[in-house]
Amino acid sequence: MAVLLLATIWARVFHASEARAEVTTIRLGHIGFPGSLFDLVAQEYARRVNAKLKGRYEVKVFHSSQLGSDEQMVKGVQLGAPEMFEPSTVMSTVEPRLGVFEMPYLITSRAQMKKAADNAELQDALFGGLPAKGMRVLAVWENGFRHITNSVRPIAKPEDLKDLKLRVPGGAWRVNMFKAYGANPAPMPFGEVYSALQSHVIDGQENPFAQIASAKLQEVQKFLSLTGHVYSPAYLIVSEEFWQKQPKEAQAVLAKIALDLGDYARAQGELLDRQLMGKLVPPLKVNEVDKAAFIKASAPIYEQFGKEVPGGAELIQLIQSLR
Repeated sequence: MAVLLLATIWARVFHASEARAEVTTIRLGHIGFPGSLFDLVAQEYARRVNAKLKGRYEVKVFHSSQLGSDEQMVKGVQLGAPEMFEPSTVMSTVEPRLGVFEMPYLITSRAQMKKAADNAELQDALFGGLPAKGMRVLAVWENGFRHITNSVRPIAKPEDLKDLKLRVPGGAWRVNMFKAYGANPAPMPFGEVYSALQSHVIDGQENPFAQIASAKLQEVQKFLSLTGHVYSPAYLIVSEEFWQKQPKEAQAVLAKIALDLGDYARAQGELLDRQLMGKLVPPLKVNEVDKAAFIKASAPIYEQFGKEVPGGAELIQLIQSLR
């Protein structure tokens, strides 16, 4: 009897551990802090997937660069670890045509961005080659409209940026843009920005409100200039190696939930833009800018992109037509 009881217990333990082993863990990394739009949407994705695929898949979100910088996660995803990540600007280093979203004042509204995200021609041009590079885009989410903060002076026109040392994310086009405006752009991982601003290694940075507030950059900056110079999409990226190992049914669920969250991300981004101004101003001093002057100063960047990136001019025209 004792032997039978022991066997039964071990059988239950075995089946329980076997069941646990069948749950596939998906690590979803990003550089945003808790409270950022990055984290808000990633956590919602995890919640929905975990509810829909309970017992089969578990998405675990790792915020605040816990799985590395954007550049490190790009390399990791291509090798299958982490399984997913949520980048923005850095994707232009993987697919040069994604640099089109670095063109200043190209995206003027979230409605236009939705049309761009849903456009089949644009999807094929921008994302079609990524599986061969070890990753694929499941959905286009939001990073948001970017504004400049700094500790030196208000920025009202491009010449006000002259010699200002400004942190930018990885990717050539943001660097080129701010050089054209006269600034001294310095690519830097987002996790290092607060301390660099605090110690005056850099003078300022540019980000959407949600990134500024969640990283508490208002504590180490004086001025907020409402440039809105670039709208940055965010992407849900999955490792192609991991993706190809998953059943079609699971792929369909993971992809559908990701797509469904596109509208959610943009709606939350708009909501945060309204809510966070009151948290940033004060302590920051806010000013409007001469957008016409910034648009005029941006012309060389458009010309350069059209010349250097195959199909770049056509991509710009297509996105402009969606306004």
